[in-house]
Amino acid sequence: MLDLSNFWVAVVLTTFAGLSTGIGGLLVFFTQKTNTKFLSASLGFSAGVMIYISFVELFTHAQETLSAELGKTGLWISALAFFIGFGIVALIDKLVPSYENPHEMHKIEEATDKKEARNFNKLYKVGILMAFAVSIHNFPEGLVTFLGTLTDLKLGFAIALAIAIHNIPEGIAVSIPIFYATGDKKKAFTYSFLSGLAEPLGGILGFLILRPFINDTLVGIIFATIAGVMVFISLDSLLPSAEKYGNHHLATFGVVSGMIVMAFSLLLF
Repeated sequence: MLDLSNFWVAVVLTTFAGLSTGIGGLLVFFTQKTNTKFLSASLGFSAGVMIYISFVELFTHAQETLSAELGKTGLWISALAFFIGFGIVALIDKLVPSYENPHEMHKIEEATDKKEARNFNKLYKVGILMAFAVSIHNFPEGLVTFLGTLTDLKLGFAIALAIAIHNIPEGIAVSIPIFYATGDKKKAFTYSFLSGLAEPLGGILGFLILRPFINDTLVGIIFATIAGVMVFISLDSLLPSAEKYGNHHLATFGVVSGMIVMAFSLLLF
């Protein structure tokens, strides 16, 4: 069951993960060129953390919990919930146009390339839609960070770190079109910052809504579903972007590094 004594820790970790979009917003204005090697390794690292946590912690916890509650039926339910997580993200990505999709990464150079800037249409609308799309994606991420922290403090820290890293490029993607459209750095940063608030909001609201119904079975289903969400994001977005900005070996190094760090941190702490 959930440890409510960690409630405020869960709030802090979820907020930290979400507001990392603001870091991405700031980077657009203080860096003229993307460090593609660092970005590639970081995205790979985030994917490695997410994949490791999803299979070793979240999905395993879901299987153990649901099988203890429902027997073999619980194993079937955990598998079904995992792939429903795939479907949820796939559906959201299908409904969000490519440029507004937070899983479509963008480089800092786009914010300073005047020629490319002139090719964008209705940029302000794009920026608002981008912020809205990020907010939608951040809701389930906030819930899993929140519940993960209430279940196991180590797990909450690990999830928050992985999500924080992958939220930084999303902040860049929010800032770019708004900066183009308005020329206002403050406004561009504000939208990227505010879009991250959906993460703690999703965590707290999700917890409050589900609290009357929370039991081991529901937590198991949620964890299996979010495991699917995180694996899909890693395979569909983080890993392709890591290879796009760097190279295959650098992206793989990032993935393996993320898995190693998470493996030892979960064992040591």
